[in-house]
Amino acid sequence: MLLRHVIGATLRRIRLDDGRTLREVSRAANISMPYLSEVERGRKEPSSEILAGICAALGLTLVDLLTEAIFEQQGVEAAIVDLTSVTAPVTSIAPGHGAPAHDASRGPEVSLAAAA
Repeated sequence: MLLRHVIGATLRRIRLDDGRTLREVSRAANISMPYLSEVERGRKEPSSEILAGICAALGLTLVDLLTEAIFEQQGVEAAIVDLTSVTAPVTSIAPGHGAPAHDASRGPEVSLAAAA
C-alpha cells in the first residue's frame, strides 16, 4: 500500500470522526474541496505544506497524522493476520472437476477441500 493511500484514509477517518465536512476542512486548510477529496482517496500526494495545512485545519500536527497512519496501517496488517487464523484448514488436494475448462499452460489444476 502506498503512503498516500494510508495518509488519505487516515485524514478521512479523522475528519469524519470529528463530524466535519470536506467543505469545512478544505476552507480551513485553504485548499480546494476537490483536491482534499483526491488527497483523502489517495489519488494525490500532497506536499508537506499542504499536509501541514490540512492537519492544522483538523487540529493535528504532522507527527500526530503520521502516528495515526502508522497505527491504522498496523491495524490493517493485524486484521489480515487474524483472517488467516480463521480460514478452514486444507484437508486434501485433489484434481479439479466440475470446473470450467482449464488452461494447461498455467500448470495443473487442483481444488482444495476444506474441513467441515
